[in-house]
Amino acid sequence: MLAFHGYGQSSAYYEPMEQALGNDYTIYAFDLFFHGNSDLHKNYLPLTKEYLAGMILHFLEKEGIENFALMGFSMGGKFALSLVEQMPERVQELYLIAPDGIKTSFWYNIATYPGWMQQLFKRTVLKPNLFFKLLDALHKYNMVHKSLIRFARYQMDSTEKRLRVYRSWIGFRELSFDIRKIVKLLNKYNVPVTMFLGEYDQIIESKRVGVFVKSLDQGELIILKTGHSHLLQDVAAMLHQKRISEV
Repeated sequence: MLAFHGYGQSSAYYEPMEQALGNDYTIYAFDLFFHGNSDLHKNYLPLTKEYLAGMILHFLEKEGIENFALMGFSMGGKFALSLVEQMPERVQELYLIAPDGIKTSFWYNIATYPGWMQQLFKRTVLKPNLFFKLLDALHKYNMVHKSLIRFARYQMDSTEKRLRVYRSWIGFRELSFDIRKIVKLLNKYNVPVTMFLGEYDQIIESKRVGVFVKSLDQGELIILKTGHSHLLQDVAAMLHQKRISEV
């Protein structure tokens, strides 16, 4: 299983999955660029889906892996969907956990991929006062759910974090998809898809991405009573408990 974590995380967030799925899979969790110990030279920015596929193909050849399962949480969903698009014939199973890349909210895009105000955001990295005033106004007039405000504030509360947001937008802006094409590929190659969503998740809402699962021949939607931030761990705990009950 090739596993891709969410924004602001690292590959270590997949350690609970070892207990849950370690008997069924060898899990390779990657540090996404600008996260953990990973890096991407500026000459390769923005990251293209073809270049990502080339790196993964090199990894698969090195490890002697022919076919694989995929798991992507939040931003990691973009990486999983990229591999579905580039090499669908090798994907045996797909797990998506509150995935970005299908359909995200306007406010989530502002919080993490503010490309439409790129020049302003460059200045915000070093002088964030205007951004935080905007958050205060949105909160004061109840224009955005408070969990989204917390998410944006947490991701922008230091220069290092603001640089990561900006670099991630620049680096991953080409990881976008024609979801109808993705659905056709998954159906053509009979790939089972399981999507996990949080009932209280205001960042990746079930009503915005749930229709994707309904379009699949082999799609299952599981909704947990949780929010966005801890969903990966909650899914791991659920899968672990399920494995214990089946023994």
